[in-house]
Amino acid sequence: MMKPSWFHLLTGVILFLFLVLLQPPLLSITEFSASPLRFTSDGHFKILQVADMHYANGEATGCLDVLPSQFAGCSDLNTTAFVDRMIAAEQPELIVFTGDNIYGLDCNDSARSLDAAFASAINAKLPWAAVLGNHDQEGNLDRQQVMHHIARMDYTLSKLNPSSTTPRSSLGCCIAQQCNEVDGFGNYNIEIRGVEGSALAEKSVLNLYFLDSGDYSDVPGISGYGWIKLNQQMWFRELSAWLQAAYKSEPAPQNVSAPGLVYFHIPLPEFSEFNSSTMAGVKQESISSPSINSGFFTTMIEAGDVVAAFVGHDHINDFCGEKMGVNLCYAGGFGYHAYGKSGWSRRSRVVLASLGKDANGQWMGVDKITTWKRLDDDSLSTIDRQVLWNYKENEKHRA
Repeated sequence: MMKPSWFHLLTGVILFLFLVLLQPPLLSITEFSASPLRFTSDGHFKILQVADMHYANGEATGCLDVLPSQFAGCSDLNTTAFVDRMIAAEQPELIVFTGDNIYGLDCNDSARSLDAAFASAINAKLPWAAVLGNHDQEGNLDRQQVMHHIARMDYTLSKLNPSSTTPRSSLGCCIAQQCNEVDGFGNYNIEIRGVEGSALAEKSVLNLYFLDSGDYSDVPGISGYGWIKLNQQMWFRELSAWLQAAYKSEPAPQNVSAPGLVYFHIPLPEFSEFNSSTMAGVKQESISSPSINSGFFTTMIEAGDVVAAFVGHDHINDFCGEKMGVNLCYAGGFGYHAYGKSGWSRRSRVVLASLGKDANGQWMGVDKITTWKRLDDDSLSTIDRQVLWNYKENEKHRA
């Protein structure tokens, strides 16, 4: 049999490369992430929050705390079905997963569990973001590896941590040693631009902050859950100040700050200050916050742009309460492999930001932020609709 000559081999290689290069390029993660999120043409931006999926091994993983009639055949696939139903019903612009996305201890392979947990968002080709909880790293991937895997998935806007392109302060440097020494994994932000073609099309009119609230205390003598560390708070303060300054600068300078929403997993100690008369929703278990107060609530107040913070962690709490102008909100437990309360439906939180218009009918900044919860019942019932923030009311308080 005649062996191919070098000429034939070279010709084959060139032909192969030519055919490959002719193929239309797929949208890479980098290209997808570079496309800014923005408000829709009708002036809305909707966020679906999914808390505590506790995903493990799909159909092989059974449910916890459901009615006796629901146990047969109940598995992680019920969690997937709920995500799919919520996407179809609410059609969000962004999905935010606020930790304990997988339950590492029960996962045969953490990477496969992560792929399955976020599959609904990916299949729907929706932008999504995630932070870590206290259980994500308990399988065969450590905390950094889990967040690294998430940050490389399709359609995600999640980041391992602030990059060298993170905005610098007016001093010309990033306070947290050029952002390379921020504690935890999954500290980043997402800017939401105004309506395409509007005066604020290139402005971030809604700022989303994501922080790693840790897992468990690593300080000798201090037990309990982790907390948001000082260098994370320094990074957050610097970023918030930069975003506010940019919003008030040319072009189209604004005289107020764009509202900010913060997402993390473990509730702050301040969540324990609400009761039935000062909150919307229910508190059915104690607040599992860190045993020390690291001061992040004060940091949010001092930043001046945060109007709400959203957490998970305590699955059968789903309330929102307002303290000093900042709403502190639970989503309520979403996942069927997570503990819950028999007969109390799994649920999710939806946030809708709506733009205002000027006297000429042109789109302006955010006018109102509302929220509600959806239950995983036959009709996806909507409960506890409330206004979290209103531009006019905010201006009255400032005055």
